[in-house]
Amino acid sequence: MHQTTTTPSAPPMAPERAAEQADRLRSNVERALRGKPEVVRRAVETLIAGGHLLMEDIPGIGKTTLANALARSVDASFRRIQFTSDLLPGDILGASVPEMIDGRATGNFAFQPGPIFANVVLADEINRASPKTQSALLEAMCEGHVTVEGQTHMLPEPFFVIATQNPVEHYGTNPLPESQLDRFQMRLRIGYPAPDDEAAILRDDPAARELPRLEPILSTADAMGMRAAAESIKFDDALIAYLLAIVGETREHEAIHLGVSPRGAVALRRSAQARALADGRDYCIPEDIRDLAVDVLAHRIVIDPRAGPRGSSEEAEWIVREILDGVAVPL
Repeated sequence: MHQTTTTPSAPPMAPERAAEQADRLRSNVERALRGKPEVVRRAVETLIAGGHLLMEDIPGIGKTTLANALARSVDASFRRIQFTSDLLPGDILGASVPEMIDGRATGNFAFQPGPIFANVVLADEINRASPKTQSALLEAMCEGHVTVEGQTHMLPEPFFVIATQNPVEHYGTNPLPESQLDRFQMRLRIGYPAPDDEAAILRDDPAARELPRLEPILSTADAMGMRAAAESIKFDDALIAYLLAIVGETREHEAIHLGVSPRGAVALRRSAQARALADGRDYCIPEDIRDLAVDVLAHRIVIDPRAGPRGSSEEAEWIVREILDGVAVPL
C-alpha cells in the first residue's frame, strides 16, 4: 500500500474559534473574488463539512479564481488538473513505473502517485474529459483512497476536490453521470457580478492583483478540527424529520425520475452542521437546511424527460424550491 502523509485526527475546534476561522477564510477568499459573498460562504461551508465542491458556470465568471483562492487559503498540498478530452485515468491516479537504481532497471515496479495525491485538488473543466476519465475520481471522492493495478493507495487528509465545469450545452463537453454528481456536496453557480462590483473589478482586477498575495489562513490540522467540530453540532429529531420530508418529496414528485439518495440526505445534514458551526452555534436550525437545500440537492435529482429538459440545472433548482415551499417548517 502506498503511504502518504496524513493529518492525525484533530480534536474538535470550539464553535467560537471555528466561526472566527471561517470568517477569516471567507474574507481572504473575497479579496480575489469580488462581490460574491454567498458563493464564498457556501464554498467554505463545503470545506468544513468535509465534502467536495462543483462549480458550474460559463467561462470567465470566476470559477477557477474561487478555487485557487480557497486552495491558497489552506496551508496544504495543492494540485491543479486541467481536464481535456485526451486525459487518461492514469494521468490522474498515477501508475507503476520500472524502478531504476544507478540508471539500471531492477526488474521491480514502484508506484508513481498522480496529481490526485494532494490535500486540495482543482479539477478544472472536469466535463471536458471522457466519462472513463471522469470516473477515475469516484473512489477517491467517496472513500479517500484509489485502487491502481489491484493495490489500494490512501490519499492525504484532508482531501478536498474543487471541480469546475462549463454548462453541458457548450461545445466539447460531456455531462457528468449521476454517480459522479452525487459525490459533490454542493453545486454552485457564481453568476455575473453586479454593475458596481464589475466596475471595481475593471479598476482593480483583484484576481490578478490579490490572488498571488493570498496567505494561508488555515492549517490542515485546523481544517480537520473544524470538520470534527461540525460533526458534533446538535441536529434535533425534529430537524431529521424535516430533512427526510424534503428528501422524501424528491422521490415522490411527479416531475422527478430519480430522487435524492441517502448520501444526499447525509450531505444536507452535514452542510447544515457546517453552516451552524460557521455561524458560531452548536446546534442547527431549520433555516440551515432550507438555505442550503437547493445547492446540496438539485444536482442529485434526475428530471423526468416528460416533465422538462433532462439534466437542466434551472429546472431541478426550481423543483427543489417548490418542494421546500410545500414542506412545513418545524417550530
